Amino acid sequence: MYEDMIELYELAGADPDLRFSPYCWRIRMALAHKGVSARYIPWHFGDKRLPGGHGRVPVLVDDGEVIADSTAIALHLEEKYADGPSLFGDVTSVAHARFIISWTDAVLHPVVFPMIGADILKVVKPGAQAYYRETREKRLGTTLEQAASAVDETLPAARAAMTPLRDVVAAAAFLGGDEPSYADYAAFGAFQWARIVSPTELLEPDDPVYAWRERMLELFDGYAAEAPTAN
Repeated sequence: MYEDMIELYELAGADPDLRFSPYCWRIRMALAHKGVSARYIPWHFGDKRLPGGHGRVPVLVDDGEVIADSTAIALHLEEKYADGPSLFGDVTSVAHARFIISWTDAVLHPVVFPMIGADILKVVKPGAQAYYRETREKRLGTTLEQAASAVDETLPAARAAMTPLRDVVAAAAFLGGDEPSYADYAAFGAFQWARIVSPTELLEPDDPVYAWRERMLELFDGYAAEAPTAN
């Protein structure tokens, strides 16, 4: 269904089947939620060949229309494929999802990345490693290896930062309540990012966030669980 119309350009590793971007996983889960198929096209750090002249993924091409930015893509899917299950539910749920997106980008990603950044270096294609190292170390203010070596100190802080997510999923199956929504996919992307590239376990088995992540992995017949990993 729709597979001839839709292409999703997404970040890949040296192994083109290794797709690890948290933002691209938001859209993979959104497409699965909507029941919409797509062609998934690999893109690498430093590559310039993206439709519409965009410089980063995800980029969706839908029947000739080019949409960039994961939130804009999700809103496009919600509007164009309204016959599928809703990603948001109503206007209030769109606002809820935007809050989770902002929290994930501002809080969750910054505490996860230092622990897995060096692992990402190992999976990107060799020609992209210098670009990746330079841009990410500038962001971190230290080397990837030094950041990774501090995991014993950073992991407890990362788990503490997950408290808002933990409080919600301790009381409900999903951030959207009984059923998953785009808010769940926005947060889940961060955990799938880490799971695919790194052996570092972000969560304790008795953590409600761990149980939520397992529910997310099982959605759509285990779609996310079956994704290739580097480990």
